Amino acid sequence: MEDQLSYSYPDAENRLILLHGWGADADDLIAFGQEISTDIGFKKTELIALRAPQVVPQGIGRQWYGLFPPQWSEVPSAVNQLRERLENISRSKIPLNKTVLLGFSQGGAMALASGCELPLAGLIGCSAYPHPDWVAPIKRPPVLLSHGSKDEVVPYEASEKLFTLLNQSAQELNFVRFEGGHAIPRELIPRFRSALISWLQ
Repeated sequence: MEDQLSYSYPDAENRLILLHGWGADADDLIAFGQEISTDIGFKKTELIALRAPQVVPQGIGRQWYGLFPPQWSEVPSAVNQLRERLENISRSKIPLNKTVLLGFSQGGAMALASGCELPLAGLIGCSAYPHPDWVAPIKRPPVLLSHGSKDEVVPYEASEKLFTLLNQSAQELNFVRFEGGHAIPRELIPRFRSALISWLQ
């Protein structure tokens, strides 16, 4: 089984990397990624969806680290491994400063924990949460957060805490609240597309 799914174009100059949530797999966000990254008015964007390294013990899907119950001791190693994967991907023709990293739920937590330390074009955390004792760096890429006010899986307050931690930096930070649960609603697609255009132009 390959550790990623890739959709590229010969003339691609930008990249969007997707990190799925707990219990999903690399294909979970592909349609969403394609919708926000295509036909946005500049060079076509390469799309890569990474597969989390661990199989969920309960049997279906994958995980970046154990979450039920939380295995927080696994987080530093998981974050370092992901950061290495991102740096290895960037050794191709598209650099990190032309790459946006987007994660959902556990993938959102991983995107922020690994991506804030890298010179990315931007970071998007959907229904994400901060790892315990995580300290956001002062120098970081621009960040867009989104979270449903009725999320019963990852409480809305988790993104509020992320916003507080990230807001110590003078770098761009936006937070989109929507009326809904643990999801990425279609009505936010224009907002995500606008962020990509702003960061990658």
